[in-house]
Amino acid sequence: MSKTRAAFALTGSFCTFDKAFEQMRALVNMGYDVTPILSFSAAQTDTRFYPCERVKSILREITGKDALVTLPQVEPLGPKKLTDLYIIAPMTGVSMAKFANGIFDTPPLLGAKSHLRNGRPVLIAPSTNDGLSTAAENIGKILNMKNVYMVPYGQDDPVRKPRSLVADFALLPKAAACALEGAQLQPILTCNHGENAVK
Repeated sequence: MSKTRAAFALTGSFCTFDKAFEQMRALVNMGYDVTPILSFSAAQTDTRFYPCERVKSILREITGKDALVTLPQVEPLGPKKLTDLYIIAPMTGVSMAKFANGIFDTPPLLGAKSHLRNGRPVLIAPSTNDGLSTAAENIGKILNMKNVYMVPYGQDDPVRKPRSLVADFALLPKAAACALEGAQLQPILTCNHGENAVK
């Protein structure tokens, strides 16, 4: 039986990269053939979390592949039908705004557009400080897109960042399995703020 081929793209919510790496490794361990993709910012920016070259090294170690980091590298994914599932995790507010409004000018977004031409599922794990403010409209648009699904998400810190929404990355494998069946994992809204809950 052939492996499920999944693209796994990361955009610039650097604080969630550890969670993304963990779930990427989980998919590989489950038998997925994973191709990593980085946005321009993720591929080029050194942060307090990781130097960009370390990010690329980790992705190579997990998947056995070099990350795709340019538009020409991702454009063939759709025409050549190279992916069964396309994941963007994390997906920032900026990337969601572009995706919701048909702007595909980064590797994760162009790859998603290319993949969607085949009617195959895209799975998004939102991570934005503006999820309950300026990004809310774009999340609503994405929820109405055909063949696009969400990793369930919730407020990660409702006291200090009351408008922030972050996906529950632990649910990514289940959400991926549902997306491959054409279904949205429910409930979409989770209570994932843990110790930051209002007492």
